[in-house]
Amino acid sequence: MHPEIVRAEPGQCPKCGMTLVPIKENGKRPTPNAERPMPKLQHASHQQVTHDANGMAMPEHAEHEMKMQSSVNVADPMNRESSGTAWVPDSTPIYGRMWMFGDDMLMLHGGIFPRYTNVSTRRGDDRIDAPNWIMAMFSHSLGENTQLGLRAMMSLDPLTEGGRGYPLLLQSGESWRDQPLHDRQHPHDLFDELSFSLSQKLTDDMSGYLYFGYPGEPAIGPPTFMHRLSAMDDPDAPISHHWQDSTHITFGVATAGVQWRNVKVEGSVFTGREPDEQRYDFDRPRFDSFSGRISWNPTPDLALQVSHGYIKSPEMLEPNVNRHRTSASLIYNRALGPDSNWATSLVWGQNDDTHEGKTESVLIETNYQRERDTVYGRWERVEKSGHELVLAPGDLNEIFPVNAVSIGYVRDLSHGNNIDIGLGGQFTIDFWPEELDRYYGGGPGYGFQVFLRLRPSRHDHAMQHASDTK
Repeated sequence: MHPEIVRAEPGQCPKCGMTLVPIKENGKRPTPNAERPMPKLQHASHQQVTHDANGMAMPEHAEHEMKMQSSVNVADPMNRESSGTAWVPDSTPIYGRMWMFGDDMLMLHGGIFPRYTNVSTRRGDDRIDAPNWIMAMFSHSLGENTQLGLRAMMSLDPLTEGGRGYPLLLQSGESWRDQPLHDRQHPHDLFDELSFSLSQKLTDDMSGYLYFGYPGEPAIGPPTFMHRLSAMDDPDAPISHHWQDSTHITFGVATAGVQWRNVKVEGSVFTGREPDEQRYDFDRPRFDSFSGRISWNPTPDLALQVSHGYIKSPEMLEPNVNRHRTSASLIYNRALGPDSNWATSLVWGQNDDTHEGKTESVLIETNYQRERDTVYGRWERVEKSGHELVLAPGDLNEIFPVNAVSIGYVRDLSHGNNIDIGLGGQFTIDFWPEELDRYYGGGPGYGFQVFLRLRPSRHDHAMQHASDTK
């Protein structure tokens, strides 16, 4: 007999001797309680077998493998959930802390980057700051197939970044003291999301949901950059932010979605105006804009979306300018081992503004993590007008293609024990056409930063660590 083979009685697993759950003719396991999906059983002969409340055989630590549901849609796995109602690949690992209260679930996410950053050229700057955010998600079962979800996201950027935000060469969008910001990333509001959702599983393959946020995120564009694993270790926002995912803080959003298997169609009505300069208040809801998005996760490692929206008067300083935005994205995630992962995003976005016409952006970013070490990179090309870059009157109507390339590395000093504390560095090169030399100096431009990255550990690693220390 081969040494790996273990003799088993009828109805037992031949490898570990665990009692097998019978499978019905339709290929589904019987579920004694539909509100509480059964844990996935692992073939682990060294684990002690216990039994759950329903009498099901369950190995020790199997609670780490229990199915977790999205707070937005009861039919979705939590790994698919991202910013607003957007999707990431199902294989995406979760960085967060989770608590269970009966059938209710609370999960916390977040990140903070204390750092020193230095950007060269005439429009550069250097400073010490700490971009940050924290998010809580709560889900409550209202019945066998119905769920209520609550989410809150906050940022202390108004304190750590100030009204002007942090230096980021070639960035544009929003204002400070009634002047357009340029070459800086604006701070996010204190309250970035306060939302609730109600979802219903209609059949085995179909579900629907309603989402309301004040503020919240409408159904347009890819998941916001800080919620994409491919960008999660990069302290900087993309310079294509206002072509792709800048609607992630919108004061007044209502979204309805219908999902069939791994395909979702959703539409939103929302406030087109971006947040004002008062970062601690709640702006007036207008519900004057609309959008639609189709999302598809064809495999556990892939998430696709296309979307289009009409955004009325997004900029406070240009109230008569309206915008049509079109976006498409591909997000790929691949687990390479128990503590190794590779995530990559390709995003395209187009703005069609009143009086300015169409401008486009494209972004590629990737993140490779292996145990304590992470290497990441980002390249983006954006067409920006002289008006966006706040140039002299003679160049306001010209369109300039600009590029930014960043590469970074993070080494975790604390890893997998509830909180990951990483020491990192990043180097950025910016390229622009010669016509911009008189504003920025002879190119290219350079920037560097050193930082700490603090965030919750991967959920599965933190659970394993907590169990091992008992």
